[in-house]
Amino acid sequence: MLAPVYYLPHGGGPMPLLDDAAHTGLIRFLKTLNGKFAKVDAIVLISAHWEEAQPSVYAGEHHGMLFDYYGFPPHTYEFKYPAPGAPALANHIAALLQAAKLPYVPETARGFDHGTFVPMLLINPEADIPCLQLSLLKGLDATAHLRLGLALQELRKQNVVIIGSGMSFHNLQAVFAGPQPELRAASDQFHQWLLATMGSANLSAEDRLAALANWQQAPYARFCHPRAEHLLPLHVCAAIAGGAPAQVVFDEALMNHKVAGFCWQ
Repeated sequence: MLAPVYYLPHGGGPMPLLDDAAHTGLIRFLKTLNGKFAKVDAIVLISAHWEEAQPSVYAGEHHGMLFDYYGFPPHTYEFKYPAPGAPALANHIAALLQAAKLPYVPETARGFDHGTFVPMLLINPEADIPCLQLSLLKGLDATAHLRLGLALQELRKQNVVIIGSGMSFHNLQAVFAGPQPELRAASDQFHQWLLATMGSANLSAEDRLAALANWQQAPYARFCHPRAEHLLPLHVCAAIAGGAPAQVVFDEALMNHKVAGFCWQ
């Protein structure tokens, strides 16, 4: 049996942990995942908030916290997520990357960023499942991230859950503009393209991955993603899943714009 792969929205900074009203639907959804991973051996997270020149993987026994947000209440800089690391799994990921002729850099000092600890505090607050993070790649090239995911497909056979943590809409200027019908109309077009691309059983695996490689051609793509870092965890996940169609598990407005979450079982 293959372990599941998820692409999940993580919301704005620590706001899901503050019971923010705009995040009510996301908080409820993430909490529904609590307990679903009880029998997995480890979780690998691809966070939108970590970019490196070469694929990098948390390789330590334990990792601290990285509060990579600003201007929030003091207690939001005191969260803890003491999940153990998974050094043996990191070594296995290194072997998979090397077999695909991809470089590998072990990381032992960096703490869990909010793309990891915010959703995980809602998904698995017990912090009893080993977790490690896999970086995105500087340059944010879509094809490079698909290649990264294809190299790691073997992980699903080893009871390792993959979570891509990002946001399918991430234009902060539009978010801060508040409710604007014309902006929502634009983001809805990209949202519908994404739902159709990821979920359609009529697309072959090759065509689905090709559409992701060329995501900038989608309607209002660059409006929704002025930078691609919050979308590209989806590319890694879709490639790990072999380009198979995804189940839509989240489809709600978040801070005035629709965002999506996907799962491959």
